[in-house]
Amino acid sequence: MLLSHGGEPLPATESVARWTVEQVLSLAPDDASRKAGNKLATAGHWSGTGFDGSGAVWGLCKGSGSKPYQTVVDTTGPAYTCSCPSRKFPCKHALGLLLLRASGDGSVPQGEPADWAAQWLTARRGRAEAKQAKQEAAASGEAAPGPADNAAARKRAERRAERVTAGALELEQRLTDLLRGGLATADRAGYALWEETAARMVDAQAPGLAGRVRELGAIPGSGPGWPVRLLEECGLLHLLDTAWLGRERLPDPLAATVRTRVGLPVSAEGPPVRDRWLVLAQYDTPDGRLTTRRIWLYGRESGRKALLLSFGAMGRAPELALPVGVTIDAELTPYPGGGLRADLGRQFAPPAAAPGTPVPDTPPPGGSTVAALAAYGEALRGDPWLDAWPVTLRDVIPVPSEGGWQLADAEGASALPLSSAALSRPGLWKLVALSGGGPVTVFGELGHRGFDPFAAWDTGGTGGGDGSGAGSGSGSAEVTDGAVRLI
Repeated sequence: MLLSHGGEPLPATESVARWTVEQVLSLAPDDASRKAGNKLATAGHWSGTGFDGSGAVWGLCKGSGSKPYQTVVDTTGPAYTCSCPSRKFPCKHALGLLLLRASGDGSVPQGEPADWAAQWLTARRGRAEAKQAKQEAAASGEAAPGPADNAAARKRAERRAERVTAGALELEQRLTDLLRGGLATADRAGYALWEETAARMVDAQAPGLAGRVRELGAIPGSGPGWPVRLLEECGLLHLLDTAWLGRERLPDPLAATVRTRVGLPVSAEGPPVRDRWLVLAQYDTPDGRLTTRRIWLYGRESGRKALLLSFGAMGRAPELALPVGVTIDAELTPYPGGGLRADLGRQFAPPAAAPGTPVPDTPPPGGSTVAALAAYGEALRGDPWLDAWPVTLRDVIPVPSEGGWQLADAEGASALPLSSAALSRPGLWKLVALSGGGPVTVFGELGHRGFDPFAAWDTGGTGGGDGSGAGSGSGSAEVTDGAVRLI
């Protein structure tokens, strides 16, 4: 079983498989939610629990008030609702309920949903059916906008493009002034100057430019060597500015990438790709204003990797959450440009947990560290502003290096350094334990800051992943059948 680390609900023709403890824990938006969910994963906190063959799970959880919290989970989405005031998805009550169901001790019996649970399930599935019907009508041209709508949309797009162009020109002038004054003095201006420039880009309706300006403001305080890093980032920002100003001369895929990087809204519009998609990893990256959830998928038949993005406003976790290790028979619609982002579309079956999927612990095809670097370099040709690219490394060994760790090819010909983010997580020691000095297969993201591992497999049989750490209620043991979740 893979333990690394929504679409519409659908009628199930057979009982939906019970998720494992590790798959439930992979849904947690943060460590605090994971710990709180574990505390609620006992029968004493719950009453009126149940599940049915369609993938619904429900229960009443004791809270601080007089009324228990009503919690419902539709595992075919997945989707969650709870009467608690939490702004996290899923909340600790949903996690606790799913962990209780995963234990299989009979505390959550099969039956018919309670009235309050059935009401939410019916409304949710009705909305999903209406959404699917609307999408199908749009695809067939039945709901195509009229000429007036097209003209109005075109005028709005033109006005926004003019504002973005004005912002790009202003940003170019500010970068010129910065270079004339010398990068070594950039730390004297403080962060306020960068924030004011970022606000100007927001006014220009270019949030992508604003985000990159804010990143520039953090570099002077990032430690020794910051002027070099600042120069590199200024160069990339200048490249993005000039690419926007000359977008009419760019190839269509690169022009689409530039529009995305600047921050213009784009829609998934490529031909849908149906496959059995394995959920490889899920993680959140908060920036204070927005939380972005990234979910990596691998298509079993197509061999394609895809990235699902979900966003949560300040204080709210993104709603889309898929248990790591399940396989989803679904359509993905890709976005324009050279990236891997896609939208999760129609699902043709409930997410299949590990026991119901063929060889779910088999990693995606991979290669050497040299091949991974070549793949990242090729991706940069289509998107020079790319921070990282998904790769799978075969037969690599984690070894210590000066000031950190690296993944070396088994024959010792080359190696990739692990990123600073990877060095600060406990997943590093899980990876070392799984390897035991032998070769492993690792999936993660490779970027200019190094390699960030998300999942690993003991495919050579020489490491320490003997399956002895199979699921505990605490979720502390995360090595099973030679696979380990690292994030």
